[in-house]
Amino acid sequence: MSGDRSPSLIIRFPPETAAAARDRLVALLAEHDLLAIQEDDVTAPQVWTAHFASPSSRDGAVTALSSFLDAGSLQVQPADIEDDDWARRTQADLPAVRVGRIVIAPPWDLPAGTDEEEPAGDRGLVVVVIEPSRGFGTGHHQSTRLCLVLLQSRDLARLTVVDVGTGSGVLAIVAAKLGAAYVSAIDTDPDAVENARENITRNAVEAVVEAHVRDVEAGGIPAAELVTANLTGSLLARYAGSLVNMVRPAGSLIVAGFTIDEKPLVTDAFSADFDITESAEEDDWWAFVLTKRPRTASIGS
Repeated sequence: MSGDRSPSLIIRFPPETAAAARDRLVALLAEHDLLAIQEDDVTAPQVWTAHFASPSSRDGAVTALSSFLDAGSLQVQPADIEDDDWARRTQADLPAVRVGRIVIAPPWDLPAGTDEEEPAGDRGLVVVVIEPSRGFGTGHHQSTRLCLVLLQSRDLARLTVVDVGTGSGVLAIVAAKLGAAYVSAIDTDPDAVENARENITRNAVEAVVEAHVRDVEAGGIPAAELVTANLTGSLLARYAGSLVNMVRPAGSLIVAGFTIDEKPLVTDAFSADFDITESAEEDDWWAFVLTKRPRTASIGS
């Protein structure tokens, strides 16, 4: 909305900054209610404008940056930037992304021969139309693509699914289009949930998918046969106990959003209750399918 101001950080990189270092920085910023990042150059960015949900979130990110591995080479400037629909403008030129038979497309770049009223056409594609907004999930980040790879490798027919940290709703919508019987899409960000609901309606899956503002740690979420959680390594570790309770016995949990550096953290957090039954990797980002082990009855029970 014009006239509002977005609490932001302007981050300048030296020219030699590696892509892996930028990926680690994304994971760090995401811990602090990061809404979106504007890049001056998509292929080799040297300036980021990172937008946050609140000034306190931005200030927390500044503090966290002080311990970042490459912080000494970064120039970080807090700013309050006029919110002239920056999120939509930032993503206005994003093209469609195809992962296997799934296409995540903005309304302006639908696959040839398809439209929003008949998005799958006759080509065997699963097309999900996402209007870019503040909710993460346009298919352009490695972690989203890894989740799409792992979702396609599973038979979702008639399964119940919970998508934690749904963002744009993309994974929840994909699950519905792959045959899930019911999907609960949850997020703590009301703006993200609003965007997810718009995308759910846009993709005509509102009979299967419901989106709600929910905190995983608050409990009360019915257990499902499949749970997806595309978060960050530290958030996955923090929420591990809650996520364990959300998965039915012998059910599966897809976790993503962590780098190779955070892989041991995630593995350790879930090792007591899950086996890693599948994994996927892209550019040092990882995702797992974790299968819940049945609980062994204790002596005297």
